[in-house]
Amino acid sequence: MNRYQNTRVIKNPQGVSYYRAVQYPEVPLSVNDIYVISADGDRFDLLANQYYGDPTLWWIISIANPNAFQNSLYLPLETQIRIPSDVSSIISSYNALNS
Repeated sequence: MNRYQNTRVIKNPQGVSYYRAVQYPEVPLSVNDIYVISADGDRFDLLANQYYGDPTLWWIISIANPNAFQNSLYLPLETQIRIPSDVSSIISSYNALNS
């Protein structure tokens, strides 16, 4: 999935095109969410691939875990990570915010 596919492209007065700033939805807690403790070498994209079958959905796990490093795909060692279960509604919310 290309998360920028529905993001509006804006042209400035000089004719330069750019994407509008991306907004991310709130990720509500669910009783169906999965919790894991990060191990050495764990990354957001690898967890997304393991649990969603799509490494490009790493950003869902990232925004659901604001206490984890947000400037890296790597996770802090032995940190509890929440893996949201309702991916389709998160993607729908993301698309609604950015279309």
